[in-house]
Amino acid sequence: MRLPFPSEREGGDTIPRCAIGAVKTERIKLTAAYLNTMAGGFFTAGVDAPIAAAVFGISGPAGNLSALTVTVGALIFLAGSLALHAAARYILKGLEP
Repeated sequence: MRLPFPSEREGGDTIPRCAIGAVKTERIKLTAAYLNTMAGGFFTAGVDAPIAAAVFGISGPAGNLSALTVTVGALIFLAGSLALHAAARYILKGLEP
């Protein structure tokens, strides 16, 4: 029994090689978009939300946190966000224009 190649469809029609390259390109772009969305989520949850809570005087479930704790936490999430965004850019780096 012969397994069909990914470039073959039912009925014997084949997908041109350029279409397979296009599919691979779209998968790479989808992965990069996912990482970039995660980066945005990290930024929103770890940087924007604590700043907004501090500005509007809203305390979290742990009560009032010191400014140092909020700042260090925001910096950690900012670093995570930048790392995820950099990973997304690195993935896209290999694509041809």
